[in-house]
Amino acid sequence: MLRNTIKELSTTILNNQSDFDTVKNTIDEIHKHYLETTNIRDLGEGMQHMAAVPTAGGMALSLNHAAACLLDYRRTAKFLDGMVALIREKQQQHPNEVINIFYAGCGPYAPFVTLVAPLFEVSEVQFTVLEINAISIKMAEKLVESLDLKDYVTEFHNSDAVTFQIPDAKKYHILFSETLDALLYRESYVPILWNMLPQISENCTVIPNNVIVQASLTYPQKKNEETRQEKEAAVILDVREAVKISDGSKSLPKSFESITIDLSGDKRYHTMIVDTKVHIYNDIWLHRNESSLSVPLEMEIVYPLEAPNVTFFYELKPSVELKLKN
Repeated sequence: MLRNTIKELSTTILNNQSDFDTVKNTIDEIHKHYLETTNIRDLGEGMQHMAAVPTAGGMALSLNHAAACLLDYRRTAKFLDGMVALIREKQQQHPNEVINIFYAGCGPYAPFVTLVAPLFEVSEVQFTVLEINAISIKMAEKLVESLDLKDYVTEFHNSDAVTFQIPDAKKYHILFSETLDALLYRESYVPILWNMLPQISENCTVIPNNVIVQASLTYPQKKNEETRQEKEAAVILDVREAVKISDGSKSLPKSFESITIDLSGDKRYHTMIVDTKVHIYNDIWLHRNESSLSVPLEMEIVYPLEAPNVTFFYELKPSVELKLKN
């Protein structure tokens, strides 16, 4: 039975977090099963399956790109680890209750249903699934049915998470929305939280718990140094801090408050690095270069400076992206 196979493979990932080769091989095997079950490959490389889907704030991944996220190995492994640990914590906090999970942006594989549900009894967890891409959600439904997991999913919604009003929102223990990219570029993680956090209970835990975009400065590396020196310069955006003013009545702002970094001074810097730090849950983070989500942007600093200051701001309208100006 495929469901039991996926349960064994998920357990292998959970038990081998520090063994990258095992994690990679296991996720590759899961991907093979999912490809065979959904026949995504048979859809070909048509533009309708490669193009991102516009949302009310940002873009949602295409069918093909959303499916490929499974193969971001550290990302999948760490999100799985965090999700299972959080469900177990919620079970301790709410004994004899079904743990309700709202999953915004599931893609065609709904991995944090299809990898997670087999590890629990249907009486323990229930999922509500939301996806803007109509073809993706049909694929997810097909995969869930093939894995004999239909009883775990209360509802499938084909809608935009940026504007969606969650029915019975206060019942959820967990909100899962893995809708982000490095530097929070283009995708809708921030607008989704802006919309959904005011709807859910204060006791509902979000995965990923937070995303922090941070700038660091490096010094020219000396011959006797094994690694270059680096210092933190500024937090450009702390998402949970930025969205906490959303109360359900405020519209999404055009941008968040700008942050200025002064590059002048006695010491000369070599580069500026902008990192995306993804806090999944508890002590589980995606660190620099562990995932496509945490690939840093590095910029050389050329002297003499044309301007002593660099200002960053996170724009939400008309597009979602981090911008800088001198």
